[in-house]
Amino acid sequence: MPVPEVAKIWMDGEFVDWWDAKVHILTPTLHYGWGVFEGVRAYETERGAAVFCHRAHIERLHRSAQILQMEVPYSVDELMEATRELIRVNDLPSCYIRPLVYLGYGEMGLNPLPSEVAVSIIVWPWGTYLGDEGLRNGVTAKTSSWVRIGTNMIPTGTKACGVYINSSLAKVEALKAGYEEAILLNEHGHVAEGSGENVFVVRDGVLLTPPLAEGVLRGITRDSIIRFARDLDIPFEETTLLRQDLYTADEAFYTGTAAEVVPIRAVDDREIGAPGPVTKQLQDLFFAVVKGKEPRYEHMLDYVNG
Repeated sequence: MPVPEVAKIWMDGEFVDWWDAKVHILTPTLHYGWGVFEGVRAYETERGAAVFCHRAHIERLHRSAQILQMEVPYSVDELMEATRELIRVNDLPSCYIRPLVYLGYGEMGLNPLPSEVAVSIIVWPWGTYLGDEGLRNGVTAKTSSWVRIGTNMIPTGTKACGVYINSSLAKVEALKAGYEEAILLNEHGHVAEGSGENVFVVRDGVLLTPPLAEGVLRGITRDSIIRFARDLDIPFEETTLLRQDLYTADEAFYTGTAAEVVPIRAVDDREIGAPGPVTKQLQDLFFAVVKGKEPRYEHMLDYVNG
């Protein structure tokens, strides 16, 4: 399904009409994947649109750019305000937000350094990534034959554009095999993450997720779920997980900005079952927080209209 068109896109300080948001065909980002991005969501609340963990996302965008030696020409605060204004200009009660740091027209070749760094922000209405049915009853997952990129191959702690061909290969493989999502193992055979999500399992009442050292992106939603679990007194551990741990889990779920909190009901045709009590408790709290219904987590929301 095409991205729903909105009126304006923000490009280096200008509000540009949707179909006029263009870059030159020779941008090195298109040819070599040298760029970084974020996925952020604004939710509809009683006080209008509110961006969830806005500052954390834009700070991670800056860190990703720093790792790739790209100097972002706008501060965190400037990009946050640009995002708020863009949502207001497009009059969106809720939306997905895609900030993108990329290389403009410049020298062609594997050396990205001479090219000028550009920034765009795109917003559009977007429902849950894995579908409403997936949110309610869970999705099926396939362990991918594609191995998660190692941390000394490409920096897995960045949301770098080129990294995601690894994820796309896993996603396509899973879909073509009749599953809804993928799970990637790292070079050691340990569970890393989904194609665009972090992975959690519940075993004997304990919430478990792979540590960052397994080649896992430090997800903003991942961090939020860990915090919620601790606040709810749910036992939690970061630990190495094997494929068999997925098969024998009492519960399992994905987290991510696009996916939100989605139960996994089966992995490689091994049934885990309907969403369990821990998954449901964390999912319910997550949606209450992002919709502005939990006053103690109000600081996690950036209200677009102040």
